[in-house]
Amino acid sequence: MTEVDTKRAPGRGGRRSGWRSPADRILTSRYVEIFQIPGTRRFSAAGFIGRMPMSMIGLGVILVVSAATGRYATAGAVAATGSLCYAFVAPRIGRLIDRVGQSRVLRPLTAVFAVAAVAFIGCAQLRAPLWTLFVTAALFNAAIPSLGSMVRSRWSSLLGDSPLLQTAFSFESVADEMIFVAGPALVTILATQVLPVAGIAVAAVLAVTGTLLLAAQHRTEPQASPQQHKDGRAITTAGMPVIMAIFVGLGAMFGTMDLSTVAFATEHHEKPLAGLILGTYALGSATGGLWYGARRWRAPLHRRFLITLAGMVIGVAPLWALPSVPTLFGVIFFSGLSIAPTLIAGFSLIERTMPRGLLTEGMSLLSTAIGIGLAAGPPVAGRLIDAHDAHWGYLFALCCGTAALAAGLVGARRLR
Repeated sequence: MTEVDTKRAPGRGGRRSGWRSPADRILTSRYVEIFQIPGTRRFSAAGFIGRMPMSMIGLGVILVVSAATGRYATAGAVAATGSLCYAFVAPRIGRLIDRVGQSRVLRPLTAVFAVAAVAFIGCAQLRAPLWTLFVTAALFNAAIPSLGSMVRSRWSSLLGDSPLLQTAFSFESVADEMIFVAGPALVTILATQVLPVAGIAVAAVLAVTGTLLLAAQHRTEPQASPQQHKDGRAITTAGMPVIMAIFVGLGAMFGTMDLSTVAFATEHHEKPLAGLILGTYALGSATGGLWYGARRWRAPLHRRFLITLAGMVIGVAPLWALPSVPTLFGVIFFSGLSIAPTLIAGFSLIERTMPRGLLTEGMSLLSTAIGIGLAAGPPVAGRLIDAHDAHWGYLFALCCGTAALAAGLVGARRLR
């Protein structure tokens, strides 16, 4: 089994020049190969646990607020406020982590997150005024640790320019999608069968546990870059504004899909199935991600990114016309096949162009862009759904995806 030395070397990560992939090795063994590197199983597992809330909190907030107010527009507005605050804070946290290291930031950030989550749960449970839900949702969303960026930074530090880096990013994107398989179903069951706030409570516990486990792993932590300011800011890197514009559209599409699916299932008297439907969507994405990461690609990265982005839009196109929950189950799996490949290509574009001292900040900016989209999409979709029905929400999701694709096509030259 080929090994990659985990000692960090100067420059782009810690890859040794002697690394070579055997030509006759089957492609799927690349996933096994990356976990032969010491420490990778532990930090990837911790990141998986700590990232579970990313699939639970947005939907959990919608379920809590819609149960309390009976209005999807209000639920979407509260969720959007939280997403917007996360979008504002995440790159600043990422920049600080690049400067002083992950463990020094994650521990106090986790404490703030835990206190804010308890405050939101308390306000919801005590039927406090609506403005308190806006404030507390904003606080605990702003403090959510962006563990996906931190785990990918660890992989980049260990693998550098190795071809295995795409496999590692693919695995993490598949892990994200498996989180979106289990998370929505879990939060929906807890919110509808136990208490509306139960899903948020479980998500908070998972976030705290995973974040503290990751912070304790110093061996694989990327070296801090105290002089990072010399590299400028990640957002000014070539191609970054185009990628962010694309991910804003995707974020709006994702948020609208969540809200529309809850509304669609509710309209058909199957609300507890909303999480399973969204899980099926994520399962399709995970399947596409596994296939993408196991292949050796000859097409340029920017071209693959645009092709998979177009696939996402095509996948969403038929959802607005579906008549029932069973047909939605049957179609939504195929709608998700291009999601993970698009995210993998997006993170790979960032890793390829971003200065080392700005890598965590740069990857966090993708979360920021998605967060902005999540803030913009659900309130509009909620008003459409309240005025008409869930089909209009799915139609708006298609519009958001189309806007993302248009941004990519217009700015294609900047992605090369």
